[in-house]
Amino acid sequence: MNSSHTQKHPLDGILRTDRIPHIWCPGCGIGTVFSSALIAIQSTGADLTKTAVVSGIGCSGRGAGYVKLDSYHTTHGRALPFATGMKLANPELTVVVFSGDGDLFAIGGNHFIHAARRNMDLTVICVNNLNYGMTGGQAAATTPHMAKTTTTPFGNPEPPFNLPLLAYASGATYIARWTMLHTRDLTQSIEEALARRGFSFIEVLAPCPTGYGRRNKLKPIDFLKIYQEKAIVKNGAHPAEVILDFNQGITIGKFIEYDRPTFSESYERICRPQAS
Repeated sequence: MNSSHTQKHPLDGILRTDRIPHIWCPGCGIGTVFSSALIAIQSTGADLTKTAVVSGIGCSGRGAGYVKLDSYHTTHGRALPFATGMKLANPELTVVVFSGDGDLFAIGGNHFIHAARRNMDLTVICVNNLNYGMTGGQAAATTPHMAKTTTTPFGNPEPPFNLPLLAYASGATYIARWTMLHTRDLTQSIEEALARRGFSFIEVLAPCPTGYGRRNKLKPIDFLKIYQEKAIVKNGAHPAEVILDFNQGITIGKFIEYDRPTFSESYERICRPQAS
């Protein structure tokens, strides 16, 4: 075939197509979320030479390997301190953290709290698939009450984190939740987060048919039906009132957006005062 007639991928400029096909399981939602993130990055017109993607360990953490950008696949739970150091060393960088619920909120939970408290100028995209998908489908801090996993075969006795509420209590200045089915809303939300200053957090619900799904008798199409039928858009809802329940409903939307000084701005004002 003539090379001039070869159709190019719309994300060729930002995607390492030589590494495709990706390793994510059939029916997994991470690829869709990742695509939305790349479309948003590309749509902002940001200088790609000054854009970096940081991820941790886990299924979502593999995303850093597919971007044609400066990207960092960091140690487990340490995506945010890596990203924080990069932003402080070079404030001109646009830094995106793309990782999973286990990496960001279990082993990395303390780092999340303090990055939000400091209002680091980062965009954090958390793919929440409700379990540790890469390592065998164990229970995570986000696994719903009574859901079955490899470590809770009779049902999870623990309550899960409310991630938007945790982000709000920690000091995040932009908070949203979408599902991978709501790709247009998700892409727009990521664009908004990239265009602003401060700690932006976006939770994205995505199916894990291999780990979570098969133990809870949910096929990929079942997840999509739940996202379509149970998701309710409530922009501006208080994070304490949002719910994530496959039976009662799933609150999605942009919940919080306000401005306060970023860590870098506060540091410059207090620690490097202007010479009189």
